[in-house]
Formats: sequence, structure tokens, C-alpha cells
Amino acid sequence: MMRIVLCVVYLIAAPFVGCLLDGCDRKITARMQGRQGPSVYQPWWDLQKLLAKERLMVNPSQFYLMASYTVFVVISGALFFCGSDLLLVFFALTTSEMFMVLAASTTSSPYSSMGANRELIQMTSSEPMVLLTAVGLYLATGTFSVAETAAMGGLPIICKLPGFFIGFVFILTIKMRKSPFDVSTSHHAHQEMVKGVTTEMSGATLACETIANWYEHVMLMGIIGLFCLNGTVWSMLLAIVVALAVYFLEVLIDNTSARVKWQTMFKLAWGVTIVCAGVNLFVLQMLR
Repeated sequence: MMRIVLCVVYLIAAPFVGCLLDGCDRKITARMQGRQGPSVYQPWWDLQKLLAKERLMVNPSQFYLMASYTVFVVISGALFFCGSDLLLVFFALTTSEMFMVLAASTTSSPYSSMGANRELIQMTSSEPMVLLTAVGLYLATGTFSVAETAAMGGLPIICKLPGFFIGFVFILTIKMRKSPFDVSTSHHAHQEMVKGVTTEMSGATLACETIANWYEHVMLMGIIGLFCLNGTVWSMLLAIVVALAVYFLEVLIDNTSARVKWQTMFKLAWGVTIVCAGVNLFVLQMLR
């Protein structure tokens, strides 16, 4: 019963929480740059403007592909918060990203096509660490179930998996498309590809991408929190604090680093994955 409640709460509350996080992101970014910044509710008003605009599409299939992208992001989050299999969660999330690539590929825009290619590169850079995170959690708990992992007693899982935690936080910058790894698209048109995969999107199509981002960010913060849970109330509070701290860290990195080339991103992501997750995996195997 509790799983169903958490799933429903996620479906209803996640876009509002994600919107608030996005608004705080803009506010903190502005303050770091010496500006007043918009209201924390500005993302919500922007979404209303997008939904009110006329739907103009280069290719009619683009909207349906983006809608599918949103649906699979929501499904992945719902599976996570209802305590389902973590591998299934990551599979649904990866499937959603493929719909994003297909949507960007439906146009003849060079910026959109380049963004789609770079999105695939981002996936190949981050997915190994994502899969290894599931493997690490299984080795530490003996199960892929999110519900069983969260209810596991003893020390928080992060004590056994510090390397996996560091690796996942590192590739989180890629998953959230923040600098220095915003090579396929960014929240601001400040790169050579304008807006990359979302260049040719507007109105309801771009609104789908915005809503999906809010759902995805909440789910990713949930995965961060999972490292801190051990079935107690204090661990839930710790999970929230750690998730917010990691989100602030991502905003800080976004505002203090310049975008790198995709080759550098690929090497760094795989290097951190091999070193952090690899060493942690070796230690886990030695202790078993």
C-alpha cells in the first residue's frame, strides 16, 4: 500500500518539486553572477506560455516522440518510487533518452542533428556508471529491489559504496545536461549549437521536454537519497539533505566551469567510472 502511495505522490508532486528546484537553480545562478534573478516560480510561468503557444512543428512525429520521451521518464520515476527493480528503472530511463534522440533526428536542422549525435555520446559516457550503480547496490544489499534496499538496516549504503556514489554524482552532471558536460543541449542558448536537440522544438513539444526534466531531476535526486537510507526516519532526513546538497553542487559546477569537448567528457566519464566504481567493486569483492 505504501508503495502505491509513494508512486501517486511522485506522479502528482514531482513536477511541482522539479519546477521549484529549477526556479531555485535560476535564482542561485543569478546571485552567483551578481544579478537579482527571476522569481523561483518563473519556470512555471514559462511552462504556461509554452502550452499557450500555437503548435508549430517541422515534422509532425516530433511531438509524439517527445510525448513518448516524457511518458517513459515518468514511468521510470514511478517504478523507482514504488520500489520496483532498479534495473527496470534504468532501462525505462535509457529508453526515454532514445525517444529524445529520435525526436531531434526528425528535422533537417544541422543544430538538432548535431545535438542528437552528441546526446548519444552522452549516453555512452554515462550509462556504464548508471549500470554499475545498480550492480554495486546489488552487491551491497543482495537485491535489485528499491523498496528492499531502502528498508535495509545497518549503516547507510553509502558507507559501503562511496566510490559508486562519487561516480554517480559525477555523471549526474551529464544526465542533468549541465556545464561542463552540456554538449548536446543546455538550459540556456550559450553554445555553438544554440539549443542542440531542442533547437527546433517550441510550444507543447518543448513543454513536454520541460516537464520530463522536472520529473527526471526528482527521480535522480531520489537515487542519490537511496544511498543514505537504512529504514529509519533520520536516514530519510539525511537523504533529503544529501540530495539537496548534491543539487546545489551541480548548480555550483554549472556556474564555475566551461563546457568541454565531447572527447574530454567521454574520457573523464569513463575514467571516473573505472577508478571510482572499479576500486569500490574490487573492495566489495575482497570483503565478501
